[in-house]
Amino acid sequence: MELSDLRIFRAVVDEGGITRAAEKLLRVQSSVTTRIKQLEEDLDTQLFLRQGKKLHLTPAGHTLLDYARRLQALSDEARNAVQDPRPRGVFRLGAMESTAAVRLPRPLTEYYRRFPEVDLQLRTGNPTQLATAILAGELDAALVAEPIADGPFDRITAFEEDLVLVAKKDHPTVCDDQPLPPTIIAFEHGCPHRKRLESWYEQRGDMPRHTVQLSSYHAMMGCVVVGMGVALLPGSVLDTFPENHLLSRHTPPPGLDKAETLLIWRKGAMSPKIDALVEILN
Repeated sequence: MELSDLRIFRAVVDEGGITRAAEKLLRVQSSVTTRIKQLEEDLDTQLFLRQGKKLHLTPAGHTLLDYARRLQALSDEARNAVQDPRPRGVFRLGAMESTAAVRLPRPLTEYYRRFPEVDLQLRTGNPTQLATAILAGELDAALVAEPIADGPFDRITAFEEDLVLVAKKDHPTVCDDQPLPPTIIAFEHGCPHRKRLESWYEQRGDMPRHTVQLSSYHAMMGCVVVGMGVALLPGSVLDTFPENHLLSRHTPPPGLDKAETLLIWRKGAMSPKIDALVEILN
């Protein structure tokens, strides 16, 4: 099995068929078809189900696709590292929405100043989405909140966040002898701050009766201002909200009041671009 075979296989998957893959690879269709058949023979398994002119991946094909992406990413990384040790080219960085908005402007400004030949592409998402994207070869590195699996990733601590529970201004103090508010406002499942807030309720033998799910911290804080519910978020984000004087801050219990933001990348896949960001963050 050659890397060139895997590139052809991935092109067929990404382009949705032999014809478009051949056009992208500047090959004749018969050549692409032959290479796919040879790959199936070499692996002694069927990679595609053929229905008329359409191709659908078999379970074995899905398994191979993951390896093909990872091997191609490692191949590209090795080529770039050997040919030029300086940070240059595309750097695909992921970050949580709050980190991108509040924490990254200063270090990325410095990154651009030092390394103008780097084309930095930023993508936001929750930690689960970003970690999955790294393993799929879609991102080079990402800034995510703990916890994150140890096995697949190398990491450094980039930031430590103080978390606060925010409620409308006249909300009573949240304390141990009072029930927690019935409605929480949070990101989608996979958000670590949502997990911490739900853990707080669980520790108190309670659970929120309603969850308002939003995709923006400022939208969440706007909903908190009018009394729709409470939200758990980094204090650094709250400081950027123009109407934060209309909110009250409450301290979560120890263990839920702080969160580390980690810079992670695939284990063993350090590159000059990642190393440069690590230097700036440190």
